[in-house]
Amino acid sequence: MIKLIVGTKGTGKTKTMIDHINNVTKTTSGNVVVLEKSMQLTFDIDHAARLVDLDGYGICGYEMLYGFVAGVLAGNYDITELFIDGILKTCNHDLGGLGAFLTKVEGLAATAGTNVTITISAAAEDLPEDVKKYL
Repeated sequence: MIKLIVGTKGTGKTKTMIDHINNVTKTTSGNVVVLEKSMQLTFDIDHAARLVDLDGYGICGYEMLYGFVAGVLAGNYDITELFIDGILKTCNHDLGGLGAFLTKVEGLAATAGTNVTITISAAAEDLPEDVKKYL
């Protein structure tokens, strides 16, 4: 399942995601992984969640991010929750490629039995139609 947290800059997307991460770490029987462009969430999320800095692995663009997500899920079958904060920062603010990425990740998540939550810094009305179906 894919869940999007959408809104323009400063609307509380990351705060909403932090609250969700901290709640799910208390209730899930599996592992929680958080991917972000920098290590800004280090002191905000529960230590039970695995925080990964995408910059540390040189991830930029949807293809690289998809490969990284696939590798993370393939390497650990116990991941029940995967969070990606600020996907547009990692993917060069490319709204056009977001729909195809979400479709691929949706299939991957279904196979792995993982819930994926992603923050997108954009107004909902500015999203492409193939992204809006995930709202």
